[in-house]
Amino acid sequence: MNLLIGAINPHAIEWGPVVINWYGIIIALAMLIGISLATKEAQKLGLEEDTMVDMALWAIPIGFIGARLYYVLFKWDYYIQNPSEIIAIWNGGIAIYGGLIAGGLAVYWFARRKKMTLTLLLDILAPSVLLAQSIGRWGNFINQEAHGGPVTRQFLENLYLPEFIINQMNINGTYYHPTFLYESLWSLVGFALLLLLRNKNQFLRQGEVALSYVIWYSAGRFFIEGMRTDSLWIGDFLRVSQGLSLVLFVAAMGVWMYRRYYTYPPVPYYKDDPKLSKAAK
Repeated sequence: MNLLIGAINPHAIEWGPVVINWYGIIIALAMLIGISLATKEAQKLGLEEDTMVDMALWAIPIGFIGARLYYVLFKWDYYIQNPSEIIAIWNGGIAIYGGLIAGGLAVYWFARRKKMTLTLLLDILAPSVLLAQSIGRWGNFINQEAHGGPVTRQFLENLYLPEFIINQMNINGTYYHPTFLYESLWSLVGFALLLLLRNKNQFLRQGEVALSYVIWYSAGRFFIEGMRTDSLWIGDFLRVSQGLSLVLFVAAMGVWMYRRYYTYPPVPYYKDDPKLSKAAK
């Protein structure tokens, strides 16, 4: 981690040997808010109150494991020499795409186990996940990580940023692009957009809320990743997250078009079938 200069203390609570970091608090808060919103939407569609919590108890820990393994995989040259560091997640090193992939697989397993419609379950989760990502990026802000390249203080002032953000972007005497903020705002706008589109009757078909999430997030991440200084790389020519973002964007667009125009009978609209499982009443 970079040496912090005039920065916010990353430790929220220090009580003897017990240290609780702001990063963990922010991530936990983001998950709680996301689960709460998803639960309310699921109840509107007929699911039992504890369904989303049960799903989260599987998806969240599996997602964290996936986020760590993804990071370790693309830093394998280091971790093969330092195998004891593989589990040292407290030293940093998780990747959001790894968490989304592993968490998505856990949701798929949960839907099969509960006999739920996977696409509708993903539609319920998508806006909540995007909001949680928006909030979670502020953990990176506290840790002064996931930033972009050097800029001037004047550049940051021209963005009309509050002083506490400008000061936090001063690392070792150099100011940096607040790419954490760019992604947080992009995700927040996407969250609002997904809610707006999802609530319009006869507009999005089942699965298209989730596909909209993939399209929106991957498009923004592609450009924001190009500014970051801590990217995972394949060789010296391709940023992993940019390559994956491009693949996901094209794939999601292709699936959308196929399901819209080449699937018969047509896929139902999001609110056409409120029963996500055989147990829903």
